[in-house]
Amino acid sequence: MIDRYSLPEIREIFLEENKYKRWIQIELVHLKVLEEEGIVPAGNYKEVREKAERIHLKEFAKRVKEIEGQVDHDVIAFLMALEEIVGDSGRFIHYGLTSSDIVDTANAMMLREAVEKLLKELDELISAVKTKALEYKFIPVMGRTHGVFAEPTSVGLKFLYFYSELLRARERLQQALQEISVGKISGAVGNYVYLKPEIETKILSELGLNVEKVSTQIVPRDRHAFLISQLAIYASSLERFATEIRHLQRTEVSEMMEPFGKAQRGSSAMPHKRNPIKSERICGLARLIRGYIIPALENISLWHERDISHSSNERYIFEDGICTLFYMTRIMKGIVDGISINTKRMAENITSFGDFYYSQALLLLLVKKGMPRKDAYEVVKRISHKSFDEKLSLKEALRKDRETSAILSLEDLEEVFKTDFLKNIDEIYRRFNLST
Repeated sequence: MIDRYSLPEIREIFLEENKYKRWIQIELVHLKVLEEEGIVPAGNYKEVREKAERIHLKEFAKRVKEIEGQVDHDVIAFLMALEEIVGDSGRFIHYGLTSSDIVDTANAMMLREAVEKLLKELDELISAVKTKALEYKFIPVMGRTHGVFAEPTSVGLKFLYFYSELLRARERLQQALQEISVGKISGAVGNYVYLKPEIETKILSELGLNVEKVSTQIVPRDRHAFLISQLAIYASSLERFATEIRHLQRTEVSEMMEPFGKAQRGSSAMPHKRNPIKSERICGLARLIRGYIIPALENISLWHERDISHSSNERYIFEDGICTLFYMTRIMKGIVDGISINTKRMAENITSFGDFYYSQALLLLLVKKGMPRKDAYEVVKRISHKSFDEKLSLKEALRKDRETSAILSLEDLEEVFKTDFLKNIDEIYRRFNLST
């Protein structure tokens, strides 16, 4: 994870010192439960805990790295470094455990903490988007399909699309949080040879985690793949709205513009430039997060009870995926809070190319008047294309057209051009309890 796209409040969760803090915590809870079960001598937990509480985590992390350079095994290096500090009283540390009991359980704790922080950040973004959806509820803007004028819609509705999508993202992330809040203390191949299942339940309960019902030697990686897939979907939702802003910020459109600071520079060569760099950054980082889906899915299929082909890439994808998405969420909130909405330009764009976008209202009226739909479609297509190509008012083109004049009265035409494209906006908002 590079510092450029990293925020301390989320990055600190994945620091080596914090990881070892979690590992020590698990070993201590494990020792406490074993003492309660009569497996280790009374007083052993207190003695080890008091010595462990004096550990300086940064120095401890350095010592673990030194030992790992010799033994080439991170958990063994951790245990050796811990034993150096706690002495002979630490002989029951890791009793009946395997490396994945510590690593996977600690991963669950760190991932849970990180996803909870991400959800809080997402809540802030949802609130900001909701505010804009309400503020611009009835402000008209030209809707576009394929990048081409379609029919007018509401600026607020654009934000409401995003609001709705973010609510779905939150729901899925909440489900992913439950999926990965699972640990295992089941031993070498997951069949509890040296520690009873009841001991696992007690340890994990104290750590606030659920029990993996069948763990083999690891927590199954479909859980983690589900989390990464939800991160990628959420990142893609951020990208979708960032792309919308980028299109609407184009010079010839100029309907929206992301915030541009007074000291900000848009180009090293062209001082006039105000580029949507934050939206573009979100789009680029979303591509990165989607790329993490592949190793996460590949990690599901491990050999027999386990191998460690998953371990190396997980050191990247968990931290990078969540920290990057946290950063993207923070950046998107800043964009939404400070976005410039040019309602005047929106109104100009709606009218500047003519009124041919009433074509569907005209089509439906001709159908109501008895014309077969395929014939009505051809008539409206001919007239609306002529209106656009020759820069004529569609209303005037209709008045001069013999075929439609024989069917439609002047009153009929007036009704076509009174079409209220925003008449059901309130009803859509009511679905989200946002009616005003």
